[in-house]
Amino acid sequence: MCMEQYYRLFTSYRVPGIKKDSLISNNSKLLPDPEHIIVISKNQYFVLDVIINFTRLSEEDIYTQLSRICKMAEENKDDVDPVGILTAAYRDKWALARGKLMEESTNRDSLDAIERSIFVLCLDTAAPVIPSHQNSIKTISSVRDDVSLASQMLHGLGTHINSANRWYDKTMQFIISEDGACGLNYEHSPSEGIAVVQLIEHLLKYMEEVRKKLARMQSLCELPQPRRLQWKINKDTETDIKEAIENIDRLIKDLDLFILRFKSFGREFPKSQNMSPDSFIQLALQLTYYKIHGKLVSTYESASVRRFRLGRVDNIRANTPDALEWIRAMVGEIETTDVEKMALLRKAMQCQTDIMTQTILGHGMDCHLLGLREIARENGLPMPKIFEHESFRISNHFSLSTSQVPTTMDAFMCYGPVVSDGYGVCYNPHPSWILVCITSFKRHNDTNSDHFAYTLESSLLQMQELCLKTSEAKPILYGGKTHSENRNGAIVDDKEMSAGTRKSRLVRQRTMPFPEVIGKDS
Repeated sequence: MCMEQYYRLFTSYRVPGIKKDSLISNNSKLLPDPEHIIVISKNQYFVLDVIINFTRLSEEDIYTQLSRICKMAEENKDDVDPVGILTAAYRDKWALARGKLMEESTNRDSLDAIERSIFVLCLDTAAPVIPSHQNSIKTISSVRDDVSLASQMLHGLGTHINSANRWYDKTMQFIISEDGACGLNYEHSPSEGIAVVQLIEHLLKYMEEVRKKLARMQSLCELPQPRRLQWKINKDTETDIKEAIENIDRLIKDLDLFILRFKSFGREFPKSQNMSPDSFIQLALQLTYYKIHGKLVSTYESASVRRFRLGRVDNIRANTPDALEWIRAMVGEIETTDVEKMALLRKAMQCQTDIMTQTILGHGMDCHLLGLREIARENGLPMPKIFEHESFRISNHFSLSTSQVPTTMDAFMCYGPVVSDGYGVCYNPHPSWILVCITSFKRHNDTNSDHFAYTLESSLLQMQELCLKTSEAKPILYGGKTHSENRNGAIVDDKEMSAGTRKSRLVRQRTMPFPEVIGKDS
């Protein structure tokens, strides 16, 4: 597997540009590695050196510096220009605003410190407990629900809470709140979610091991005071900040996020029926969309092509004719018996699995077509007619944008839709339950994340009922072990896949004093 994505997590930065952004990665051996992180507290930016005189700071030293930053931020919280919110503006506007900021040497130094940092750490204020859906949790102990936690990581819950306490162009932003909620917001350009999840799970496992060993590093006697970044803001930039605040708050209000914890069964059930769990869930999504909207639409499911050098992802298209035929039977448009429905399901399942296998082996069509289109553009060649045809536009309007991001922990990743009338669906199948994050936009009357989630729940149960009625198939055994191939391109021993599940979270809430814990989520 190509590991290039992993090297970019702590070395990359997205620079805004007019019409097109740039991804900058510091992979040169000529430049020194960065030795600082940026800590954001109460919309203020601080440089925290994590290596001083060639020595890494100990946990105690880092805690001391974070405490200093919290105190400095509190003393100056009433006189702050929320410059970071500019990174949430429309990209062209942010590019122009950045150009204005760069005219002042003070701003250039501050931008350079942020862009060259290893990562950003956001120390958030506590978020209010406000149930956002009918099954949200609000208990006597004021425990926040999944939607509240995920929303804080995704966008900060509004500029009146934490949305300005960010720098969205930085690849890795670790977030820790005063109420103990912790997570991660990452900029998607450098890598896929699976690389980030593997990093986070490695870090959490390391934290547990260090806690058991109680290892103490030598503390530095004299620690320099963390440095607050300074900004010189003119009237034009003040206007830009105001517009960016209005923009992000409007987008936050428009986003409809719902998180479904489906507990009737997990990935082990499809495997017991000799079915791919990923294909099973994808067909459930197709059935759900058809029940709600009466049609199938272009569907995007990311498939890793890291078998190839610099490979990222290609697209598995789940909206197949075989899927449509099975769905029409399931909703009663075609009169069939349960046995016939099961046969159609297995046919659609096989089609979906075949497409997945071909895609991860490099035979998907989307990356090839993208390459041909860009070759024509870059070389000034006449654009092939296929790229100007209405069918090509429809095929690339992904009303259903999906991705499986599996974790071994009780954690999840979420993202927004890619089109105004679409859904974003990120799912995480555990052995005995499935977590699904669903997003849509409230401005579109035909989409509703709650309704999609409840319909998906009924679709999964309907498929389980059909399987139990008709199927007596057993898992295929290879060498005495059950195996399956996942959409990340790996052949996995099913027993190994389900082993070692831990109960800690990436998105989680703790009751420890702030800022004693720095954790993260995806």
